[in-house]
Amino acid sequence: MRKRVTLKDVAAALGVHVSTVSRALDPKTRHLITPEVAEQVVAASERLGYRPNAAAYSLKTNRTRTIGVIVPDITNPVFPPIFRGADDALMRHSYIAILGNTDSSLRREAAIVDTLLARGVEGLIMASVTANDSVVGRLAQEGLPMVTVNRRVDDAGIASVAHDEREGVRRILTHLASLGHRRIAAIAGPQDLSTGRSRHQAFLEYRAAMGLAEDDGLVVFAGGFTDAEGERCAEELLARDRGFTALVCANDLLAIGAIAALRRRRLSCPEDVSVTGYNDMPLADRLFPPLTTIRVEQYRAGHAAADLLIEMLAERSGSAEPAPARHIVLPVEMVIRGSTQALPAVSVARGRAKA
Repeated sequence: MRKRVTLKDVAAALGVHVSTVSRALDPKTRHLITPEVAEQVVAASERLGYRPNAAAYSLKTNRTRTIGVIVPDITNPVFPPIFRGADDALMRHSYIAILGNTDSSLRREAAIVDTLLARGVEGLIMASVTANDSVVGRLAQEGLPMVTVNRRVDDAGIASVAHDEREGVRRILTHLASLGHRRIAAIAGPQDLSTGRSRHQAFLEYRAAMGLAEDDGLVVFAGGFTDAEGERCAEELLARDRGFTALVCANDLLAIGAIAALRRRRLSCPEDVSVTGYNDMPLADRLFPPLTTIRVEQYRAGHAAADLLIEMLAERSGSAEPAPARHIVLPVEMVIRGSTQALPAVSVARGRAKA
């Protein structure tokens, strides 16, 4: 087996002291030596195949340069771009991302967090949180650097990166109202999640402001952001027979399930019911019909969350007092496709199938 190349080997090849090599290979101390020597050290380390010893670095500095990224469901198309954005940003700062998947279980989230902390992660990016997340509350008390992404907790002292949910819902309702729809149903997301709660609150507010039908029977709450829940909720709405002509879904997966339920009842989208989603997940434009939805920038959100966490870590290592928690709100974009159309070409949806 080939012996691992060490700092001593690089130093011996150049005839310099080990401390010179160490300083040259650390971006934070490279300025302490001349540029010419630094270039020679870097070139020699690459030629010899030197790799830093992460375990030794951790023991010396008490830092692992690892960050935990926790998501609720890696099979949900929303979350892989978030992780990729965070991973790319962390790599730029020589950090490694470790992915944890909670399956939307608070118990599993707690177990994953404990495992990551035992491995010495320096901070967490959390896309799995609920509004009153006990795990996050405990971590905040312990002072662990942490950023929530795509979701928020009720504690304003926890930094976050989210999207402008209210503006997204306003654009959806404005679009549907402009097409003549007045009785608009909704499949709301889980109310213990900030995304589900904020989108539902915005729906109620803008529905009233636009003079649309305010009928509590037009709203059903999903237990999760899944296509199966979309089917169940759409079936419940149809069984209520409230005569809606459009259906606002709190995310794209719910919309996919809702359209499947409409088809099973021999109702067409958009001819019988216009349907909208939220997130613009990958391949939403390839569905039949292509889905009208709100585009959110998942990759950008993950990238921004990682950048924010790196800033927090830098503040902790410095002498200055940590700044108050920052909350970044990213813009959204309306994407109009074939799942919505004007009311004159729409027949009112009933709870019974077509004859």
